[in-house]
Amino acid sequence: MEVLKIPTQPVIETERFDLRPVRKSDLGLIELYASDHRVAMNTVSIPHPLPPGVIEAYIARATKDERTEDVWVMDGLKTGGSEVMGLISLVKLDRDQSEVGYWVAPAFWNTHLASEAVQALVQANPLGNKNMFASVFRDNPASAKVLTNAGFRYLGIAETYCLARETCVPTWTYSTKL
Repeated sequence: MEVLKIPTQPVIETERFDLRPVRKSDLGLIELYASDHRVAMNTVSIPHPLPPGVIEAYIARATKDERTEDVWVMDGLKTGGSEVMGLISLVKLDRDQSEVGYWVAPAFWNTHLASEAVQALVQANPLGNKNMFASVFRDNPASAKVLTNAGFRYLGIAETYCLARETCVPTWTYSTKL
């Protein structure tokens, strides 16, 4: 008999909300927020308009035992907030590194939610990384500020393809050593 180790994600607590693993019951709210063009246009991987089944498939990948990305929901229920206010993730890279990605629902913009989520994730370092990376679109300076507030340092410029914009978009790239 072979015993398999099932990877788990910790719940990361902040004062205002918890970062908890995504679950199937989050589908409706994630789909609602991800279908907003303002969210999609600031991410690499959310198409707009949002085709049926995209978020369901995303949640299925995020909840598999074997996965390359750990996804947490910004859950504000403990302080009377929404059950889903945004997502934050770590894509596993080689050499004990990962890439941080995040988005916040427009209803919660300008509340420092993203800054608090990134800072909590970096501090918890749930994958035991030596480095974390992140990129933001250059037309989204608020997201760049989130990263610098969390201790990320500017590395340089690049570009990446954005599904919603259907074009390559200039980016700023950041990293932090842990």
